[in-house]
Amino acid sequence: MAGGASPGDRLTDGLVVIDKDVGWTSHDVVARLRGVLSTKKVGHSGTLDPDATGVLVLGVGRATRLLRFVTALGKEYTGQVVLGTETSTLDSAGEVTIVHDMSKVGYDEVVGAAEGLTGEILQVPPMVSAVKVGGRRLHEIAREGREVERAARPVSVGRFDVTPTDEPGVYDIFVACSSGTYVRTLAADLGTALGGGAHLRNLRRTAVGSFTLAEAHPLERPVLLPVSEALRDLPRVVVDDNLAAAVSHGQPLEAKSLGVGLEGADAGPWPVYGLEGDLLAVYEPHGERPGQVKPAMVLAPASS
Repeated sequence: MAGGASPGDRLTDGLVVIDKDVGWTSHDVVARLRGVLSTKKVGHSGTLDPDATGVLVLGVGRATRLLRFVTALGKEYTGQVVLGTETSTLDSAGEVTIVHDMSKVGYDEVVGAAEGLTGEILQVPPMVSAVKVGGRRLHEIAREGREVERAARPVSVGRFDVTPTDEPGVYDIFVACSSGTYVRTLAADLGTALGGGAHLRNLRRTAVGSFTLAEAHPLERPVLLPVSEALRDLPRVVVDDNLAAAVSHGQPLEAKSLGVGLEGADAGPWPVYGLEGDLLAVYEPHGERPGQVKPAMVLAPASS
């Protein structure tokens, strides 16, 4: 586990990493954790399908303010793609809609199709999803038996590994992808690329950024991590007392004063700490002022 409790952290503030069971929605987990911890201020960092299991990161108390930085982290998944069968939800929870004969599709073809779905790609979100169109979530529209146009969205797939199983037409998969990627859609698109169709089953999220199953706990036995753990995957900046005063007041700054760059993998956001280890703010590129950074949020006053 990275880091330790920051000054000011309370037992009612922090992160919880849950190994979600099948059948639970992310909102179900939030509601139950509120009861387990006897606090109302609980939120999650991104939905995980009810039929999926695995890593779900939640914030408690002050940590809920930082969940958007966890949401933006990359994800890793395992699961299985079943070639030849399309479903209404793109996974095994839905009704079978179309069956294809894909018995002649070979492993090399599957590998090649998966490689074609890696890198920077455009992906149309599934109808059964939390994406909003016209102010309504797609799954609400889908329950009415309707389908609407959805704009393709850019996502990044770093790895899409496929391994044959003993079951014909079924492949184990490992996916490393950006936030917002639907593995169900990857499975369906793989089937389409092979001239037929496919669906996903046994989806398990194994990592959200550096949060892995190794530190995930059952819902009934949550372990509270320090608030600052929400930012552990981001490049850390430490400032002296003079600069801490400006940071704690939310002043825009020159990027060079924080010693950060505005291009590449380390181009923000940046958690900013004082010399005593107190988390002051999170800064990000200004956008409107070249060479400057601005606070995404201010969390604590600087020491006097």
